[in-house]
Amino acid sequence: MSTELNELFESNRRWAAEIEQREPGFFSRLIQQQTPQYLWIGCADSRVPANELVDLLPGELFVHRNIANVVVPSDLNALSVIQYAVDALKVRHIIVVGHSNCGGVKAALNNLRVGLADNWLRHIQDVRNTHRIFLERVPAARRVDALVELNVLEQARNVCRTTIVEDAWLRGQEVIIHGWVYGLHNGLLEDLRMTVAGIDDIEPAHARAVESVQRRYLGSSTTI
Repeated sequence: MSTELNELFESNRRWAAEIEQREPGFFSRLIQQQTPQYLWIGCADSRVPANELVDLLPGELFVHRNIANVVVPSDLNALSVIQYAVDALKVRHIIVVGHSNCGGVKAALNNLRVGLADNWLRHIQDVRNTHRIFLERVPAARRVDALVELNVLEQARNVCRTTIVEDAWLRGQEVIIHGWVYGLHNGLLEDLRMTVAGIDDIEPAHARAVESVQRRYLGSSTTI
């Protein structure tokens, strides 16, 4: 690896040439506008590249990423992205995506100190504490992934509760919120069935999705 990172510039040139060869004039058209239908809120983990996972080109997916895909009312960065996506770009779908074996979730679950991010991960510890009884019954080897899924559901609910999304629904704008998880072990996305299209759907959808997680980890006849 060079100190000037020339290898990255070379990779970029190859990538741009391949795109232009596949779709002549692509970048010229891209300058004019971006019209994505999707906002992806995911983890900053380098193993989870949003566009590549769903095979979408630049301009087709609006993306926000942070440690462990957290959305909280105090995060003006995330809220600004959501506001621009909903109000300016008119995206139709907001997808919160966690991933298996997430390091941030693992740290939150096990009270591991990682530095400044400890303060950020307290939001996930709140999710852990809410579902503590369930998580204690999950086999230790699967506990991180169970909390990953519960965290996705909580953050998707937080997106639904933003004034941005609520105002969009009140004015009749179509915005659908989803909760997904990505498997590092197989490269596949899974729908956690947290799909919300209006204010009245939020709590019923969240409750059903949480129950589904509990059943998958504890068995079909056992929920908390």
